[in-house]
This record gives sequence, structure tokens and C-alpha cells, in this order.
Amino acid sequence: MKYNEHKRGFVKPDNISARQNIGEQTFPLMQFIQENFERAPRNDVKKWLKYGHVMIDGVVTTQFDAPVAPGQWVEINMSRPFVVFRHHRMQIVYEDDDIIVVNKGYGLLSVATGQHNHKEETAYSILRDYVKRKHPSNKIFIVHRLDRGTSGLMMFAKTPEAQTAMQHNWNNMVLERTYVAVLEGIVDTDQGEIKSFLGETSRFEVYSSDNESDGKPAVTRYRILKRGSGRSLAEFSLNTGRKNQIRVHAAKELGHPIVGDRKYGADSSPINRIALHARTLRFAHPVTKKDMRFETPIPLKFSSLVR
Repeated sequence: MKYNEHKRGFVKPDNISARQNIGEQTFPLMQFIQENFERAPRNDVKKWLKYGHVMIDGVVTTQFDAPVAPGQWVEINMSRPFVVFRHHRMQIVYEDDDIIVVNKGYGLLSVATGQHNHKEETAYSILRDYVKRKHPSNKIFIVHRLDRGTSGLMMFAKTPEAQTAMQHNWNNMVLERTYVAVLEGIVDTDQGEIKSFLGETSRFEVYSSDNESDGKPAVTRYRILKRGSGRSLAEFSLNTGRKNQIRVHAAKELGHPIVGDRKYGADSSPINRIALHARTLRFAHPVTKKDMRFETPIPLKFSSLVR
């Protein structure tokens, strides 16, 4: 059966040709295409460029004179434009056949739950729609979550096998996970470790306890990066990944709530958000086992609070 973009539920299959610049010279894109791709009439190339059929090293380009440097790859999708991800609340930082790593904006739910409107846009629904534009049978699978108010790095699986591998071996597969947060007040100690048991009330508020029967064990390490303006910029790393773990440990155990986190006792919200960001994510790839590490900058608004 031939796929037809105009028939519901079907899309044209990709027909992608790729060539690498194996020489030592940089070429304008149009020249490189005409010299390296057979049966590529100039008029067709112009149309491909105009409508997003051409990539250089995975980035769609419409410029006929874009430079193709030694070692770079040029891909042309002969049948349809490349599907490009664009969204103002989230960016893809890495994607392959098995996983997607994104930088999620604050205020965006990771996935809808029973507490939320299922029509509300979520990181999951945004990515689901994106992969289905590539092919209707494509799917996205949840691996872990970030709180709505927390921005930063999180990953999704593109196959059930990748999801299972990560979730069933999370503590062994995840090698590093760090967050940065701005805390109210000046934290006296430079670094330390917080241990407690975290439980949850019927109103979905997490609490910290010394009593093992009250919840699950949670371990958080912290170090102070900077102090100023009556606040502390801290880095947190997790031995466990409990709901609201950093938020509760900062407020209840350190005695310094995260700026903007009124749920757990913050007095102010100068940047109109919770000042918590998932900065680093390092893990073993669920299929290739390759060491994967991603890091984002400290948000500029966080730095502006600690001067």
C-alpha cells in the first residue's frame, strides 16, 4: 500500500539520501549537492531547500550557500519535508531511535494525572504529537517525571523496551542527576547530606519524617555554589528520586525553602516561578549502554537572584 499524506492515518514514507563531505575543502551546499547527489536537478534542489527537505548534520537548512565543512553530512528527504520539532515551552537536546532527552520549561506538566485536566498540554503530549507527525504508529513512553514548576532535563523512551530497561534498572542506569535551586536565606554550611523518610498526605503534600513507618527513604546531597542578596544558590544531587524530594528537604530539613515554592513555605516569588532546575542528566543508554551526559546552563534568572 502506498502512503498518502492526504489520507487520514497515513504519511509518505521517508526516502532519504545522505552524503558526507570526505574531502578537506568546504563547499557551498548547492555545489555539494549537485556534485554528490545523482539525479538532483537544480530546480528540484531549490524546491527541496525552500520546503525543508535538506539537512546539514541533522539541522534543516534553506540556504543554498550554507557551508558544508569537511566531515559534515548532508541529507535530502526526496519524498517530504523533514519533521522538525519546535515548541516555545520545550527543546529537544538529543534524539535517536530509542530515546528523547528534552529541556522542559517551568509550568509544563510532564504527563497528565488524575489530578489534572487531560486536555492540558504536557511534555508527553507535545512529544507524542511530534513523533506521530513522523509516522502515525510512533509512540512515546514515560521514563520519569519533573514537577510542573521544575524546569530542565528529562528523558522519554521511544520503545517499550527502552522504557522497561530504564525503569527496571533506574538506580544502576542513572549515573548522575543534579539540580540547581535558589534558596531563601543564607545557608551556613557549604555542603552536606540530608536523610529522611518522605510520606504524602491525602492533599498530595509531601512531608519529611525520621520515622521509617511514615514513608520511603530519601537521600539528598547538596553544596552551596554562591551566596548573596539574602539567598543561596545550591546544587543538589539525588541518591533517591522521591516526589518533591528536593523541595521538602530544602524547606523542612535545611530550613531554607526554594524561592517561589509557596507550597513548602517560601515567602516570596520574585521571578514568578519555583527556582528549581534539573541541570545535569547522565545515564547508560538503555540499548547501546553508551555513557550519555547532558548539561544545561544555570538559568540567568537564578543567577540574578544571588548577587
